[in-house]
Amino acid sequence: MKSFSWIPAAAAAALAVAPVPAAELRQQPKAVLELFTSQGCNSCPQADALLTKLSQRKDIITLAYHVDYWDYVGWADTFGSAENSEFQREYARSWGSTRIYTPQIVVNGRMGVIGSRSGEVDDAITDAKLDLPVSLAVNGGMLEVTVGARSDAREATIWLVTYKDSEVVSIERGENAGKTMNYTTIVTGRQVLGMWEPDRGSHLKLPLKELMADGSNGAVILIQEEAEGLPGPILGASSVQL
Repeated sequence: MKSFSWIPAAAAAALAVAPVPAAELRQQPKAVLELFTSQGCNSCPQADALLTKLSQRKDIITLAYHVDYWDYVGWADTFGSAENSEFQREYARSWGSTRIYTPQIVVNGRMGVIGSRSGEVDDAITDAKLDLPVSLAVNGGMLEVTVGARSDAREATIWLVTYKDSEVVSIERGENAGKTMNYTTIVTGRQVLGMWEPDRGSHLKLPLKELMADGSNGAVILIQEEAEGLPGPILGASSVQL
């Protein structure tokens, strides 16, 4: 993924941010659902369908990370990557585990549940919340990101995740051979933009042209804690269709 220009919090006061058009306003979500899935996993289609359903909710952000460790069964996931598999392993290590599996849904970076069990997913969503406000606005070919301040929090990482909203794939081999699947919110890239400063917040500007590279048509900004280089709780998030 290409690098992006950004403006740290210290420069935010100098910016004259245009009013956000009503069409660009996004409801603050209560949960970010990160699904680790594979086209080669026969128990994943149910989770993929559930994620598609949940993606319609205004209070939830969904992201599908396709892994590559099922490719050996005879079908290489067309969206799969070693980076996505390693990201899932990092979550497991952060929870003191070495076990990874598909389908897994990680809720707000805090817990993982079996992604095909709608009841477990619903229960996790019921108790989920994101307290840190993150707002996005599209102005003059730029995506402007504003993250609020919160004095009781510690410094966290600002992540940009780009995605493709949907794509239909006909699977020819492996455990799902013969199925035609509609995949949604498919992650196309994940990159650190900088650090969020709790005492004064942060403000960034990103060029839309760069965000839309490689067929991406959506973006999510995540504020996520880390411990010893491993992913931790997500504090706030917002998404935008490009």
